[in-house]
Amino acid sequence: MAEALKNQFGAEVPRTIAAMVRAVHPAFDAEGFVKTVLDGYHSLELMQRGQKIAQGLHDFLPKDYPKALAILMRSLEQAHDRDMGQSLGSFLFLPHTQFVATYGMAHFDVSMRAMHALTQRFTAEFSIRPFLERHPEATLQQLRRWAVDPSAHVRRLVSEGTRSRLPWAPRLSAFQKDPSPVLALLELLKDDPELYVRRSVANNLNDIGKDHPELLADTARRWLNGASAERKWIVGHALRSAVKRGEPGALQVLGFGSTAKVLVRAANITPTRARAGGRVDIAFEVHNSHAKPQRVLVDCCVHYVKANGQTSGKVFKLKTLELAAGDSVPLRKRLSLAQMTTRKHYAGLHRVEVLLNGQAQALGSFELLPALAAIGG
Repeated sequence: MAEALKNQFGAEVPRTIAAMVRAVHPAFDAEGFVKTVLDGYHSLELMQRGQKIAQGLHDFLPKDYPKALAILMRSLEQAHDRDMGQSLGSFLFLPHTQFVATYGMAHFDVSMRAMHALTQRFTAEFSIRPFLERHPEATLQQLRRWAVDPSAHVRRLVSEGTRSRLPWAPRLSAFQKDPSPVLALLELLKDDPELYVRRSVANNLNDIGKDHPELLADTARRWLNGASAERKWIVGHALRSAVKRGEPGALQVLGFGSTAKVLVRAANITPTRARAGGRVDIAFEVHNSHAKPQRVLVDCCVHYVKANGQTSGKVFKLKTLELAAGDSVPLRKRLSLAQMTTRKHYAGLHRVEVLLNGQAQALGSFELLPALAAIGG
């Protein structure tokens, strides 16, 4: 099992930050700061650890926020032994962004300048959100200017920070109700030269579609008009969840709006009785029984049993088929039943369906048996 992220954000982080701050502000009580932060630190999760450090900075830096922020920003340039090439290396600056978000609300301009610099070291996508809630017009105006910033990190902040359903962050309910301010920003970024930014644009549009499926389809259709290959990729990536949900508008945009005139043959699910930790093989054949060629989107849906005995469908992408008249294509999906942090497996009957242009057709089922009891004294 992968190591918990918080374990890569241990006691060395507040110690490193303390040394960097004291290098530019000798009056900083580094020992007192570290002692205060580490009190109860190891019981906290990753984001809570960052917040604990931010609180410690507030307690030990000057009480005047602009002065404290100026010291903190000067400390960014100090040497440290944190490897920025590692996955969590840049998280060294997570507490700095949380400091701005927590204590900088009354100092909009200096806080915006700080986030502009910080997001080029560690994303400010989390810290910009409180400003969007408290100062929506001023923050949106700032984001419009940043949408044409020379830095790709700053431009990505514009789209990532406004995602209504950003992971690890509270939802932006105002944008869930009315995403038009966000869409106006995405319009400025939809042809960004950096994939890093375009991927964020697609993820933001995907979020919008979870609350406004028709708006997602209309926007995708409009963006495809005269689209470059890069913008076409954005649209396809933005529609991925809607396609999995079988939403007609999204399927029509991608050319899969009509019912597939195909036969599903030779369906085989083995074993029909399995245990957690094992695997199940799902195989079937798609045959074009129509007299004309067909383009068919084929996915697989497994209805997993949940802890309460109910089931929840999980869609797996399979293939887009270009079928000539009379053609047949065999397809296969190997399903792992290993217990994971993202999915626990529960005993019961698991139904399996094939989705053809978003329309479900039963393939069969398999029964997941209770796990064998461990042997030992």
